[in-house]
Amino acid sequence: MARSNRREAGRRRLAMRLPHMRKLIMEARDPWQLELFEAYQMAVEARDSVRRRRFNPNLVLEYDETCLVIERHVICAIEEASYAHPLKSDEPSYPGG
Repeated sequence: MARSNRREAGRRRLAMRLPHMRKLIMEARDPWQLELFEAYQMAVEARDSVRRRRFNPNLVLEYDETCLVIERHVICAIEEASYAHPLKSDEPSYPGG
């Protein structure tokens, strides 16, 4: 999967996983946030691959934990960005809008 596709797949997956932050995740443009989306997708792909092979249950647990850690990083990164740049009441909530 290409890097940009992996980032967008991670973004969509995180938006489903964290519905309370869905709008902010879908609007995120910060390079650090995009890197986290990509890392999340890579961790999920690795976990699912190991899970399908039924190779090592402990490794699946490690990847599950990695996914949760990345989710926490995403939450912090999204919250920091939203507090650093609050929208004015007359400002659109999406770029170009």
